[in-house]
Amino acid sequence: MPSRGQRGEPSPVKPAHVAIIMDGNGRWARARGLPRAAGHRAGVEALRKTVRAAGELGVGWLTVYAFSSENWSRPKSEINDLMGLLKRFIRRDLAELHQNGVRVRIVGSRQDLTPDIAALLTEAESLTERNTNMNLVVAFNYGARDEILRAAREIAREARDGQIDPESVTAESFSARLDTAGIPDPDLIIRTSGEQRLSNFLLWQAAYAEFVFLPLHWPDFSREDLAAAIAVYEERDRRFGGVAAQEAVS
Repeated sequence: MPSRGQRGEPSPVKPAHVAIIMDGNGRWARARGLPRAAGHRAGVEALRKTVRAAGELGVGWLTVYAFSSENWSRPKSEINDLMGLLKRFIRRDLAELHQNGVRVRIVGSRQDLTPDIAALLTEAESLTERNTNMNLVVAFNYGARDEILRAAREIAREARDGQIDPESVTAESFSARLDTAGIPDPDLIIRTSGEQRLSNFLLWQAAYAEFVFLPLHWPDFSREDLAAAIAVYEERDRRFGGVAAQEAVS
């Protein structure tokens, strides 16, 4: 069962933005005596099902941690498998996503990506940029510390050049320089495989997110698991640094 954490009055609305750390492909494969590549393939199928389920459950924004900036340290053969799966996912699923009104956005550094991968990411964004039914945000070559560092460097350069007053920088103006500019902060972050950490994912944006940690591996994640995590969220008392209404009047 999902970890419930602190409970209080039910949230009045479903989470508008759900983010998922899709963890456990390799362990799923190992438990079945399969190569890691088989786990990644099963993980892509779980992603397909999850995108559809999110739309059915009324989730307006879905962000998935597809490939971190630290993942480049993995064996070259595994990286090639992952890049191949990304290509196949976009080529196979982009038309369906577009037909269903899903807008695709990519967050993460585009620097040093191979031309074919960079072109696919641009194609996915360009084709779907006018869609409004749902937003799928793919964190690819993404690391939150790198994202924050790049934004800080941009502000430092502008301050050095006299373009801004450092005292005028606000949380909002800083957020506008992040890869996620224009994307609402996640309400709910789900991580599979039983690990309970963010792993350099949306560190700034997760300041007031609710967390649900699931013991199952990502390829086993289902529509029912997503619905259950949303139900847990709806039981949470989101205070944003304040106090619950019943405490305020007591």
